[in-house]
Amino acid sequence: MEGSLCLISHLNVVLSCPRPPALSLRAHPLRLDRVEAHRPAELSEKGAEEAKRGAQAIKDAKMEFDICYTSVLKRAIRTLWTILDGTDQMWLPVVRTWRLNERHYGGLTGLNKAETAAKHGEEQVKIWRRSFDIPPPPMDEKHPYYKSISKERRYAGLKAGELPTCESLKDTIARALPFWNDEIVPQIKAGKRVLIAAHGNSLRGIVKHLEGMSDQAIMELNLPTGIPIVYELDQALKPTKPMRFLGDEETVRKAMEAVAAQGKAK
Repeated sequence: MEGSLCLISHLNVVLSCPRPPALSLRAHPLRLDRVEAHRPAELSEKGAEEAKRGAQAIKDAKMEFDICYTSVLKRAIRTLWTILDGTDQMWLPVVRTWRLNERHYGGLTGLNKAETAAKHGEEQVKIWRRSFDIPPPPMDEKHPYYKSISKERRYAGLKAGELPTCESLKDTIARALPFWNDEIVPQIKAGKRVLIAAHGNSLRGIVKHLEGMSDQAIMELNLPTGIPIVYELDQALKPTKPMRFLGDEETVRKAMEAVAAQGKAK
């Protein structure tokens, strides 16, 4: 029996301010490139619209699911809510885990590209952006977001030292894959239709694993945000067909170009 897997990544977020710790509910267009990572940022209006578009694409494809997975970050959770609401599947069981969180960008959290380059130098920023296994500097206790992330109640059940203070893409994949293997794989092997609403980097880890991609290849892969990605998998969890995007070719192309542009220095 084949298993069905659908992946979707959230789009833009409404950005929060370093002080006070409460979230800002207003999106500032000049700050959309700030690194939010583990911050509990909300979806922007555009992000919400993209989630609705993804829901419609799933509905048009007549896809049904048996179980859903997401991170503990509200932008991914709300994306999942939007998908389930738009496809009339709100009753489905949902599993939330920090292991599907976005990559932790450590001391870069809250900075935009210009601020990051000014603080660390453009060459160093290029190394972090293009490297698979070199993490940014860790988030120390002096960082304005340190307490709002490391001391959050959503992480209270983790062991001391389990929550990272920074991650490379390699690190992100290493903490996501055990959950994939232990929790999600058995569901797919049992014939369950699985939906995962998470983040670009945690989803890239799953794609890398499924496709057997090299470290360099996954660094060059731009997963479109807001576009459902569908895999049909055999009993060995190997794709029986290439990944399929739910959406028209032009919409998918623009979404992939938008993600690629986010990684380029301005």
